[in-house]
Amino acid sequence: MHEVVDLFCGVGGLSYGFAKEGFSVKTGVDTDPTCRFAFEQNTSGRFISEDIRSLSKNRIRKLFPRHRDVSKVLVGCAPCQPFSIYTGRYKKETHVHADKWALLEDFLHVAVITKPHVISMENVPRLLKYPIFEGFVEALEEMGYEVTYEVVRAHDYGVPQKRSRLVLFASKFGPIDILAPTHLGKQKTVRDAIGKLAPIKAGECSDVDPLHRSRGLSKVNLRRIRSTSEGGGWKDWDKRLQLKCHAKENGRSFRSVYGRMRWDAPSPVITTQCLGIGNGRFGHPEQDRAISIREAALLQTFPKTYKFVKPGAEIYGLILARQIGNAVPVRLAKIIARSIRRHLQLEGRVN
Repeated sequence: MHEVVDLFCGVGGLSYGFAKEGFSVKTGVDTDPTCRFAFEQNTSGRFISEDIRSLSKNRIRKLFPRHRDVSKVLVGCAPCQPFSIYTGRYKKETHVHADKWALLEDFLHVAVITKPHVISMENVPRLLKYPIFEGFVEALEEMGYEVTYEVVRAHDYGVPQKRSRLVLFASKFGPIDILAPTHLGKQKTVRDAIGKLAPIKAGECSDVDPLHRSRGLSKVNLRRIRSTSEGGGWKDWDKRLQLKCHAKENGRSFRSVYGRMRWDAPSPVITTQCLGIGNGRFGHPEQDRAISIREAALLQTFPKTYKFVKPGAEIYGLILARQIGNAVPVRLAKIIARSIRRHLQLEGRVN
């Protein structure tokens, strides 16, 4: 049996991928209590709503069973804001985001105590540039793990968005290689993911799907989106509609904001702010609105059957956008899980 513990688990995108590939998800740990329902409903794992740093060594040891015939797999994605291009450059001299950087060390702390057979971490590629990642790898190697890592393009594996991610594996049994790309030359597109959903207007909700709802738009933003062509952006607009930042020399830095997606290409990276047209190229390819919650989830390859909220509960778009944007795309999670499963099978650790 292969049992999984997921750190910084959120609503369970990574764990769900492992569950679908035959792993037994035991526990997810996250500080956000709003993720409990989705994680437990979709993965059948137990959700611990606590900061990893608050867990005693004894509680951490108990995350995994002591059975000898169980392969212990520790996975997670330490929140990546310090390394993201969306939050600016990290300044070592001022220790900006020091608490966030410590999350990678927290992941390592759990690994040291639980001694899993296999570890996998997913994060942003920029992490490679920082000494903390080198130290993380060296520490795992000193513990006897064979460590491999590479930057993968999620759209080469069937995720309908342009998303590059750093995927690390560490195993006590030898090196793990991620599976070869499954969708080279046949990438999934926005049309593939959301093209069959019923049209809705800005601020409206579908009669049959409570998550297929979009944020309302002000009059000026409605004029802006109506002036934007498929795949276009603010350069399509009359100058009277443009923002002050667009007129500046560095206005090209804002070329994606207020943009529309293209039907026949992968979407941009789905972020925690994906429900607003002013936060990126999150305009629907042809409807005059930003993408809906359901569309964001589908672009992150969550199935329509995924339970995000309790039946009848009030839906908060900003909370769901944060949960969906922070998640590991389910399709990529399955590829990671499948790569580990193949490795364990080759090593005679049959599930």
